[in-house]
Amino acid sequence: MTVPTTVSRGPVFMFAERVFGRSSAVPLSRQSADEERAEAAKAEAWDLVRAAQDGDSSAFGRLYDRYVDVVYRYVLFRLGDRDLAEDVTSETFLRALRRITSVSYQGRDVGAWFVTIARNLVLDHVKSSRFRLEVVTDEVTEPGSAPFSVGAAVQAGPEQEAISRATRTELLRCVAELGDDQRECIVLRFLQGLSVAETAEIMNRNEGAIKALQHRAVRRLAQLLPTGLR
Repeated sequence: MTVPTTVSRGPVFMFAERVFGRSSAVPLSRQSADEERAEAAKAEAWDLVRAAQDGDSSAFGRLYDRYVDVVYRYVLFRLGDRDLAEDVTSETFLRALRRITSVSYQGRDVGAWFVTIARNLVLDHVKSSRFRLEVVTDEVTEPGSAPFSVGAAVQAGPEQEAISRATRTELLRCVAELGDDQRECIVLRFLQGLSVAETAEIMNRNEGAIKALQHRAVRRLAQLLPTGLR
């Protein structure tokens, strides 16, 4: 599956690039280096898991430091409430600590395990109460971070910062309008940067279903975004 040539290089194109293939503008050498760093980071995280399983409390603390922001941003976007997101994030790591001996290496980043715990807590909350999703942009994604950066990676002036912030806000608003499954797929794949395999594990679907889901979500975002941001 390829990205249609008519899609312009706006935020949705950045989504589609990552979903459907590498941009030709990204050198293979840089892509390979990025993949090597990601694999090294994944191996280091699993070393920390094994150390925590052997009773090293500082190892779990380092896991917390590494993944707390990932979990918090995921929960915050799903629930739209900072205080509740902090509570759910804390409960996520408490549960993870109690279950640390049960997790084993399956070739994926351990962050997917933390997010799975957080997802189950979020689903429990959704089932037990009614809430209104609000998009909280400042903490969901940092200014200039992929996939919400706009244009080339140059030092932005005040005007460009204002445009970038407005673009991120509008994009997140559109993400919030997606259906539950499409929204969660976009959050996991692009806000959290998880792989197709990790997203499939968290959402209890096969990889083919995730690829189809994110394709539909990107197409829907393209329809929701104002013309000037596509």
